Amino acid sequence: MIQHFLRLTLVLAILQTASAVDSPHYETRSAHDPNGIGKFYQGREIAHVMGHLGADWLERPERAEEEKPDLMVNALGLRPKDRVADIGAGTGYISWRMATKVGTNGVVYAVEIQQEMLDLLGKNMSSRGVHIVKPVLGTITDPKLPADTIDLVIMVDVYHEFSHPYEMMKGIAKSLKPGGRVVFVEYRAEDPGVPIKAVHKMSENQVKKEAAVVGLEWVETKHVLPWQHMIFCRKPLLK
Repeated sequence: MIQHFLRLTLVLAILQTASAVDSPHYETRSAHDPNGIGKFYQGREIAHVMGHLGADWLERPERAEEEKPDLMVNALGLRPKDRVADIGAGTGYISWRMATKVGTNGVVYAVEIQQEMLDLLGKNMSSRGVHIVKPVLGTITDPKLPADTIDLVIMVDVYHEFSHPYEMMKGIAKSLKPGGRVVFVEYRAEDPGVPIKAVHKMSENQVKKEAAVVGLEWVETKHVLPWQHMIFCRKPLLK
């Protein structure tokens, strides 16, 4: 099992670093954090991505206490009939919680780049009797979401792992309605007490900077979770 996980991690790392210099938005450095891929965006090193063989970590019992997912979802201000997207949805740990908020007339798009994760997510949704979560197989550069339709996009502990954050965020911004919101949930880099590796944390200022690159406006930051900030940005309203 460990050997398979290490092999998958190596494959994912190769995919992440491929085309690292195909865009002026990125640079590669030989000296870098071993937990990162050596590819930098806006001065930040991109972290290694979690493979589907690490899915059990997403469902660990202590996550409820560490991350307060119900409090997180309540803080989103979701409404019945909203169309929302969970990027890097994993096993659906957040997706099904959002489904309870948007109701049967809403939609939750659960976006993943690994079909194995979507298979696990599908099983979890079936076991919970949740039918409005729609699995979407995206790519490392495109979330594959319909344009101008999404009320809110959330990314929980995943944005820092995007190998092509500029392209992904352009795609996410395109999917939003005017005034639609993006919520970055990231472990606080400003807090040394958060027991997470440095490349898996992000500061509020860094998130704001990267959101602005694709034309998103910062709205507010909510400090309601034990270890993470919730940074809300939005697509500008039409003039």
